[in-house]
Amino acid sequence: MIGTYRRLLRNRALARLLAGEFVSGIGDWLYLVALLIIIYEGSGRDAVLLGIVGAARVVPYVLLSVPAGIAADRFDRRMILIVTDVLRGAIMVLLAILAAFDGPLIAFVALSILATCFSSFFYPAIGALIPSLVEDESELGPANSAWASLDNFAFVIGPALAGILIALGGIAVAFMLNAASFLVVAAVLWRLPRPAPKRAAEPDTGKEPAGEEAAAPVRASVFDQLRSVARPFAGIAIVNSAGSLAFGGVSIATVVIAYDVLHGGEEATGYLNAAIGVGGLAGALISGALILRRSLAQPLLAGALAFAAGLAVLGLVPILGVALVAMGGAALGSLLVDVASTTIFQRTIPDEVRGRGLGLLQTVAVAAYAVGAFVAPILLQAYGAVPILVGLGLLVVAGAVVGIALIGPAAIQAPVVRPEAMRLARLPIFAGLPAVRLDTALQRVDVRPARAGEVIVREGDQPDRFYVIADGTFAVTQGGTAEAPERRLRTLGPDDVFGEIGLLTGKPRSATVTAESDGTLLVLGGPAFLELVGSGSGTGSRLLGLYTSGAQPAEG
Repeated sequence: MIGTYRRLLRNRALARLLAGEFVSGIGDWLYLVALLIIIYEGSGRDAVLLGIVGAARVVPYVLLSVPAGIAADRFDRRMILIVTDVLRGAIMVLLAILAAFDGPLIAFVALSILATCFSSFFYPAIGALIPSLVEDESELGPANSAWASLDNFAFVIGPALAGILIALGGIAVAFMLNAASFLVVAAVLWRLPRPAPKRAAEPDTGKEPAGEEAAAPVRASVFDQLRSVARPFAGIAIVNSAGSLAFGGVSIATVVIAYDVLHGGEEATGYLNAAIGVGGLAGALISGALILRRSLAQPLLAGALAFAAGLAVLGLVPILGVALVAMGGAALGSLLVDVASTTIFQRTIPDEVRGRGLGLLQTVAVAAYAVGAFVAPILLQAYGAVPILVGLGLLVVAGAVVGIALIGPAAIQAPVVRPEAMRLARLPIFAGLPAVRLDTALQRVDVRPARAGEVIVREGDQPDRFYVIADGTFAVTQGGTAEAPERRLRTLGPDDVFGEIGLLTGKPRSATVTAESDGTLLVLGGPAFLELVGSGSGTGSRLLGLYTSGAQPAEG
């Protein structure tokens, strides 16, 4: 696990992007808390208006997410992100001016909706960009987990800063800080490489298409690729929609819960939002370990159950301390669901249509969020917290169960194996090994170049590695001292192996292996090799049998 995250840090482009988004995340949560308080207090604590505004802010996602996904697949995703960040930063400056001069409530609502229009283009672009920055699919889950961790850490900092600024009468400063954060991210994005989005492959007809016919193969290919993953895509959409509906309702209803259920006012609103951040951060850290599992169905279901349990406790125990823990637990579960489903999506959907897939997914999920944001505050005031929050929790669990059934095998990651390492899988000595054990070993194989004249292993050394020759020739010799003149035992070539006997017996190397030409070796560490041929496989016994029966080993 630690090695995987170290690889992320060495990926400079990805590390810079995540750092920039962390800064932007602090500003986003500052903005959201400040906006909700302005609307709730400016409307005379009208829960209906709060719900309407919460829903209206996300309507642009429903209308624009599909066009945004198309743009993410056709244009430079990096430039889309830069443009949206600059424009959203300008809107934050206008909101700061309104806050400083007590502007009309309708202007705050209008500008927040306009900012959401640009955000609609941001999320499909960044969701499609991240997979192009990782080195391989094994980094997708950790990258999503790291992004979520930083975002939720920002959620802890953002509401806390918002509480301080609001107490000092500085809501305008909150908007200005968010504007500055957008400029930071734009500067980071400007320095990123420009991975060109792939286009769907067109059939080879032997001639160049023209006019309307030129676009037809691309449309057909896109449709075919989305249709080929329709079942797991539908499962992910159901999971996200159930979670978004519940989280949308709770996010907007935090103000109602703080004022009317917990009777804590502004301070309780800040505390609840901070609890969401703390819980989300814990969930992101936990997901960092769980997301490395080959199957993500279990983390997804566990997240849904934690989400539901947190909502139920939040409704059943109207005590501030308990409510904070419950809200944190719900956020933890929601984060697990989000990271797991996002990683499954990125593994499953081809790059050339990933933007459109994200746009469609976002349209459905945000529509559900809008329904939750509009309905939950009204129902909470009408029927109380218990039936509504418990009902939302049950909805999340039901969505996860149905979604996992549809996702099926797509929740299981195929092992990421370097092409050169596949040679090891074809060796006769490993015939009959369990697939899981062989997959694990293949992921640990290193590729090492060898120069002519280089000594790879020396007689008398302690054994520590197993070697497979990919190409080149290698000489196996013994002796080479005054007492024992050097004696050539054999010459090794492609697909020959050496180093296994010393690992199996624990005895020093029985011969020296030297490269006679430039070549390439596949290297498996001693512990990984012994795990591969361990108890029950029969491979170790076969190798020792060859050795004790008098067959010439390459090297002990």
